[in-house]
Amino acid sequence: MTFDKSETIIIFRVELKQSTPMANDPKRYLFLVDDEPIQNEMLKDYLTERFLYEVKVFDNGEEAIKNMHLNPEIVVLDYHLSGHKSDAKNGVEILKAMKDQYPNVQVIVLSGQDKIDVAVDTMKYGAYDYVVKGESAFSRIENVINNASELHRMRTINRGQRNTIIMLSTVIGLIILATIYFLVIKPRMA
Repeated sequence: MTFDKSETIIIFRVELKQSTPMANDPKRYLFLVDDEPIQNEMLKDYLTERFLYEVKVFDNGEEAIKNMHLNPEIVVLDYHLSGHKSDAKNGVEILKAMKDQYPNVQVIVLSGQDKIDVAVDTMKYGAYDYVVKGESAFSRIENVINNASELHRMRTINRGQRNTIIMLSTVIGLIILATIYFLVIKPRMA
């Protein structure tokens, strides 16, 4: 196939823009939402030693929801959040609000209640897992965060591969159209 000087070569530039806010902000956030400051600080120290997340601590769910624009990967949410304010929303209400607005966030509910109906209720509204407070709670949360982080990583890889397939399909389609034009349509027009 040869081109003379009068022929036009068309160059297509395809750019994929990553749609997640993480593309602009390299920090990975983890939110701790508990109205017990000592519990929050201990858990923050424990998790900061083990993970590279930027850990943000909130003493009520409303404040955490206001900061959801930071796009946390994981939220550790206390079931009872009315310690400081009697009108504060409880963990299930906050969980519902978070999942309605940010369905991809993984919420781990932390509670002192060892009742199966409470755990089932939180899972029904989208909690990733339910952890009972106690002596093994921190290590259990660590395991759950590892699993949730792996799930997030796999979803990110999957999204990247899907975008690559779309881009390659588009480029192949454009190449086929350009070939048809230059080999079939343009010679017939001359």
